Amino acid sequence: MSPEQVRANFERIRSEVGPNVTIVAATKYVSVEEMAVLAEAGIEVVGENRLQDLLAKHATYGSVFRWHFIGHLQSRKAPLVSELCELCHSLASESAARKLTIPALVEVNLSGEPTKSGVSPDQLQALLEAYPDARGLMTMPPATGDPEESRPVFRRLRELAERHGLRDLSMGTSQDYRIAAEEGATYVRVGAVLWQR
Repeated sequence: MSPEQVRANFERIRSEVGPNVTIVAATKYVSVEEMAVLAEAGIEVVGENRLQDLLAKHATYGSVFRWHFIGHLQSRKAPLVSELCELCHSLASESAARKLTIPALVEVNLSGEPTKSGVSPDQLQALLEAYPDARGLMTMPPATGDPEESRPVFRRLRELAERHGLRDLSMGTSQDYRIAAEEGATYVRVGAVLWQR
């Protein structure tokens, strides 16, 4: 995939979500070598899921991108994430909150799926009190073939954020980022759509 094609995809996404949404390039399936394509394409913000991949990619491209952590945050990994990233999208425990030193978004599990990380809505207040530097909320809706099915989940997250006086919302991935933007996302996390031919 050429940097020009990635740039064209990025610009199309930008036109669809508008200037007030930060597009985070999800790099979970991007090799260290392929990060060069993102750099050449002019991508500014990247989001990594796994600490070991973050370490490897940051070692080569540390100053090229702004780094976000978007994967499950374990408390023992929080100090390194704090060192390398400007924002964590996935704070979900008080133990991790005690070791994190950067702004964060609290991950909320709105679907109640046991396989998903995140606090339940009724646990949110306690975590916000434990971490005053929480800037907003993040969620992952249930997997679906129809992006419209994510809308009620995104709307619930926005309402939850408003109730708690939080501004930022990280929601929407390659399949439903347009819906997320319509429902108030300030961050969308896109991967596969950037690499489409």
